Amino acid sequence: MKSTERFKRTLNGAATALLLLSLCLGGAAVPSAAAAEGGSRGARRAEGGKVSERLQGLARGGDSSGRVEVIIQLEGKMSAGLKDLLKRHGANVRKELRQVGAAVVALPPAALAELEQFEEVTYVTPDDDTRVLGHVSRVTGADTAAAQTYTSISKLDGTGVAIAVIDSGIYDAHAAFLNASGTASRVVYNQNFVATESRTDDPYGHGTHVAGLAAGGDRVQAGAYRGVAPDANLLDLRVLDAQGRGKTSWLLAALDWVAANHRAYNVRVVNLSLGAPAIESYKTDPVCRAVERLYDLDIVVVAAAGNHGKNAAGQKVYGQIHAPGNSPHAVTVGASNTFGTDTRTDDAVTTFSSRGPTRSYTVEVSGARRYDNLLKPELVAPGNKLVSAQSSPNALLSQNPALAAYDAPDQRQDMMYMSGTSMAAPLVAGTVALMFEVNPKLTAGMVRTLLQYTATPIKGFNLLEQGAGQLNVAGATKLADLVRRDLAPATAPVGTPMLTAAAPSPQTYLGDRNYAWAQGITFEYTFGTGVELINRLQEGYRPTFYITNDVHPNSDGVLVKNLSMLTAGVVIGRNVYTSGGGALGTGTVLPLALRGSGVILSDGVILSDGALLSDGVILSDGVILSDGVILADGVILSDTLLGTSTLAYGEQTAYMAP
Repeated sequence: MKSTERFKRTLNGAATALLLLSLCLGGAAVPSAAAAEGGSRGARRAEGGKVSERLQGLARGGDSSGRVEVIIQLEGKMSAGLKDLLKRHGANVRKELRQVGAAVVALPPAALAELEQFEEVTYVTPDDDTRVLGHVSRVTGADTAAAQTYTSISKLDGTGVAIAVIDSGIYDAHAAFLNASGTASRVVYNQNFVATESRTDDPYGHGTHVAGLAAGGDRVQAGAYRGVAPDANLLDLRVLDAQGRGKTSWLLAALDWVAANHRAYNVRVVNLSLGAPAIESYKTDPVCRAVERLYDLDIVVVAAAGNHGKNAAGQKVYGQIHAPGNSPHAVTVGASNTFGTDTRTDDAVTTFSSRGPTRSYTVEVSGARRYDNLLKPELVAPGNKLVSAQSSPNALLSQNPALAAYDAPDQRQDMMYMSGTSMAAPLVAGTVALMFEVNPKLTAGMVRTLLQYTATPIKGFNLLEQGAGQLNVAGATKLADLVRRDLAPATAPVGTPMLTAAAPSPQTYLGDRNYAWAQGITFEYTFGTGVELINRLQEGYRPTFYITNDVHPNSDGVLVKNLSMLTAGVVIGRNVYTSGGGALGTGTVLPLALRGSGVILSDGVILSDGALLSDGVILSDGVILSDGVILADGVILSDTLLGTSTLAYGEQTAYMAP
């Protein structure tokens, strides 16, 4: 009993403060070449010679009257003999990099073979073009999106749309936030809601990084760290103090301000890379209610899922979606890992990314808890070791100097690493800004639908880990451009076409190949897909309005409030699936079913309630746990069935305690 009381007190205490969802899981720079090769420079000498094979081919077939840019790796300084060789061949030593033991040299190919004779030369390679591997504008599809043509705009960059960043503030002097002409900041409004401090900058360092990912410009490192919507305006609504702490009241005040003032600034999207343990049901949680209010105003609220995908023992955990990400009216974003490559074939959901279902709950008169158990997140986006704008001062960087990514002579160009679903969320927020730029007539429900429909599923991860799949900026903006601008979904007759033309081929070429779209959307407990989903299911653009807790008597266990909203060519899924890399519903069934008051878990993972693991219970190997069951701390259940009455749920059964 004492342990249970401590658990309750912990939850109550945690609910009074907002928890920042990204306290930097990583941030170290890419290992040096020496470390990658596992030895010293001398130990890396190639047995077949000191000159790269690519340069050897150039030496045989190249133009001896020209020059080639090379990197000469050196042990120590250049000898007099090497300098004489370079001078004799008319080489130009561009730069000596003595700290890393190298020199950048332009020399004729004929001189390459002679470099072999010098002891200090360890290896010679071309001065290759470099790029930021895993750069967000490339891996998210933002570069592809910018190259596409659109009906009403000539350039896709977020112009005219505002993103409200509710966070720890924004260092608006940073070069990443300058407008296209470089004459003014795109942070067009600042307001502090932190009652204990009077400032609107970002002494903590989180909000600036988030803002840069959503809407950073290309004035640092030739645009290498550009955000998704580089010309969108930003609103700095500060709700976290200099230590990254906040209160629900501060957040509510900021959301309230958005509701009252969004038209004046054309705020179409709010980014919430923060949150608190999801304890109260979204139906009663004040922040979730505020999010619903913004949804009704057609303002998209993008919320980070949380960073509690595993426990201290490294075990996978379900049920740790944070508030307000537990709201069906928020676009909840988990984090993926690109592993530093542009291809999506090796991508994965990060181990830290919080998984669904939502475990916020209401308490019935009997004292039993009725869990929300919503399918979350909606989708995932890159969130591992992303580089973005660095604020000054910066508490996070002071606590962990390894987060520094680029130290410029001018601190207004400094960049830093951060990881977490806090970093994934603004990539989606930036995408939403682009979608509204393309088509201002979109509703919040439409945006959510298009984001999910065009997401690309990651093979081997289920709906509770990745939602519909990984963010596809190019697909979402392309489809947004096709949505009719003369139709109100709420009043259109069922079956009315929603697009101005036939839906495009459900795939996007992203860097190295075509990636298939999910072609479906998640609802509260299931998902919808089908050949006509994107074109004829009007209410599908507001999915939370018609897939609810109500069980229709003729729905065969599918939780549908209004069957008239279903039209030919639309299918409601019956299971939670683990993706095979294709469209929704084409993978394998996850042995887990959901309903409003219970969960079946049988894949050996841990289901957690609130901020902590509920009573230390581990659900594994066929355990079925539902409301009304009282478990002592530390109980481990295995191969046990609790409950006798049943409720049909598609092809599975959810069990309720008597």
